[in-house]
Amino acid sequence: MENSYVLYHDQIIKSGSIPVDPEDRGYLFGDGIYEVVFVYNKKPFAFQEHFDRFVQSSKKLELSMPYDIATFKNLMDELIHKNNMVNGMVYIQMTRGVAPRNHLYERNMQSVVTGFAKSVALDSILESQSKGIQTYLTEDIRWLRCDIKSLNLLGNVMAKRKAADYDCQEAIQHRDGTVTEGSSSNVFIVKNGTLKTHPATNLILNGITRQIVLKIADRLQIPVEEKSFSVEELLNADEVFITSTTMEVAPVVRLLGTQEQNYQIGPVTLKLQENFKLQIEKNTTALRS
Repeated sequence: MENSYVLYHDQIIKSGSIPVDPEDRGYLFGDGIYEVVFVYNKKPFAFQEHFDRFVQSSKKLELSMPYDIATFKNLMDELIHKNNMVNGMVYIQMTRGVAPRNHLYERNMQSVVTGFAKSVALDSILESQSKGIQTYLTEDIRWLRCDIKSLNLLGNVMAKRKAADYDCQEAIQHRDGTVTEGSSSNVFIVKNGTLKTHPATNLILNGITRQIVLKIADRLQIPVEEKSFSVEELLNADEVFITSTTMEVAPVVRLLGTQEQNYQIGPVTLKLQENFKLQIEKNTTALRS
C-alpha cells in the first residue's frame, strides 16, 4: 500500500501514518465490525445495502456510529479518488474504541474508524465465473452470531486455509450435516430448477450479493426456497454456486473433503450471472447520470 491513502476517523491520510493503540478493543478482542464494498468504474456498488448492514451490526454490538451515512459515503468517495482506483474494493472497519483492557466494555465509547482501498483486476473474477471454482467441505466451527459482520473471523480464516491447502478457492461449511455458508461467501444449490439457500438466521451472514441474487431470481420467476439443506442435498444438486462481494456469482465445479462431487455450470447459474452483471451496469450508469 505504498504511497496510498487510507481512512482514519474522518480523515484521508497517507498510509503508514495511522497510530495503532495497543489497547484498541478491536486489536485486543476483535471487538468491532467491518464492510467490504466493491467499486466498478470508480463507483461503489450497493453502498446503501452495505451501509444498512453496517448499522445493523453496530446496533447488535452496541457500537456508537460516529457519523451519518452521508459522511461515510463522502469519505469512501474521497478514498477511491485519492487512490485513483477504477475497479476494486474498499474496506471499512470500526472498533469499539480505546480503553484499558477489560472484558467488560463501557457503552458509548468513541469508535475508531479505519479503511483502505485496493484495486482488483476484474479478469480474475471473470475467470472464476467462466471456469468455476473448487471448494472444500469442512465442519463449521464458528461462533453462533454469524449474522454480525464482526472482526471475529478466525473460524473463517482456518476454513479458508484448509481449502487452499487442497487447491480450493473456497470452503463450504456445515453444522452437523446442514450446509451453512462458505468461509467468505453464501452457498446456493439448484435442484430441478429450484434455487435453495440457507435462511438468513444467526448461522450465516446475510450477504449483500446474496440479497441481490434473490431479488434477481424473484424477478426472473426462478423458484426459490430459503431453507436449510443437507450435505446430501449438496452432493445431489444439479448446480452449485457461491456469492460474495468480491466473487459475485461463481459456479462450483468440484467439491473435495470428506465428500467429493463434480458439477456442471448450469443454466440457472448462468442466467443469474448475466443478470447480476446487468445490475452492476445499471447501477454504474445510474450513478454517472
